[in-house]
Amino acid sequence: MSDMSLIKYLARLGYGGRREVTALVRARRVTRADGSILRDGDAWTHADVRVDLTRLDPAPGCVLMLHKPIGYVCSTSDVPPLVYELLPERFRARTPIIAPVGRLDRETSGLLLLTDDGRVNHRITSPRTHLPRTYLVTLSDDLRGDEGDVFASGTLQLRSDTSPLAPATLVVLSPREVRLTLTEGRYHQVRRMFAAVGNHVQALHRAAIGALEPADLAAGSWRALTQSERESLGA
Repeated sequence: MSDMSLIKYLARLGYGGRREVTALVRARRVTRADGSILRDGDAWTHADVRVDLTRLDPAPGCVLMLHKPIGYVCSTSDVPPLVYELLPERFRARTPIIAPVGRLDRETSGLLLLTDDGRVNHRITSPRTHLPRTYLVTLSDDLRGDEGDVFASGTLQLRSDTSPLAPATLVVLSPREVRLTLTEGRYHQVRRMFAAVGNHVQALHRAAIGALEPADLAAGSWRALTQSERESLGA
């Protein structure tokens, strides 16, 4: 990274505008891990830079996992509260911004991925990847018994759609609780699927994307994916 100006790099990570970051450097608040002062023009690596003795935020090209609570919106400009309120404030000032990979609606909780790499975002969300997404669903009424066959048939076509849904896998947990795994992500798909079979989704939680689960994260918490986790997503 040392071929890029340190000031320019920190500004791209959202630590401030050029003037603010220049002031940080001049105030000797930007250092190496060993505590030595960094000046613009010095050689550096992302892993070795500290701002106020704290490691830098994830490097460009990162993928984050967030355990989204109910009530938050996956947007930069919708009616608050937004998922960005769960992240460091400067994340919204990054260039490019860290954006949600797909969306979870306001009333859906669970695993949400975010990235500042448009190619990674496209690769994860593309229907061609067939990356499974698993949801825990609580229903308002008891299952009637044939939902698993209907969803697995590959013939169910939702109102206003022009093609049938890809086969989905339903596992019954109780008369009103199921685990549903999809390989596509149409608009409000889970809610619309159950509406199509005469039921209503009361609670919806995305439990996994591929083999990735937010089990180690409390609601509202986030972390960067490891390299092996990224590879499991094809990212």
